[in-house]
Amino acid sequence: MARRRFAVRLFLLFLLAGLFFSSAALAGKKKPPAKPININTANSEELQQVPGIGPATAQKILQMRKSYGPFKSLDDLLAIRGLGQKRLDKMRKYLTVGKASPPKAAEPTTQPSPPGSHLSDNP
Repeated sequence: MARRRFAVRLFLLFLLAGLFFSSAALAGKKKPPAKPININTANSEELQQVPGIGPATAQKILQMRKSYGPFKSLDDLLAIRGLGQKRLDKMRKYLTVGKASPPKAAEPTTQPSPPGSHLSDNP
C-alpha cells in the first residue's frame, strides 16, 4: 500500500513538473511582430506582441507616454522601473519611435444656412 502511494505521488510530481516547464516554455515563446511597433502610437495589445513586454510593462509605457508626452528615443524606456539595458537591447529590433498621432481635431461644424440665404439679393 505504501509503495503504491509513493508511486502515485512520484507520478503527480513528474506531471506537475512537466506542466510547469511546458507552460514556462510556451510563455517565453511569443511570436514577434511582423514589423516594428511604434511606441508613440501603439496600444497595450500591440505593445504586448513584443517579446519582453507583458501587460504590466505595456501599461507602464502607456502611462509614461501619457504623463511625459511622446518618446524621443527607445532609450527613454530605460526610465521605466524594471526595464533595464539588457532587456531593452533584446526588444530594440521590435520597436520604433515614430511621430505621435496628432490629437484628433474636432471637425469644423458647418452652420446650416438660413432658409432663402442661398438666393441672391440682387435681381
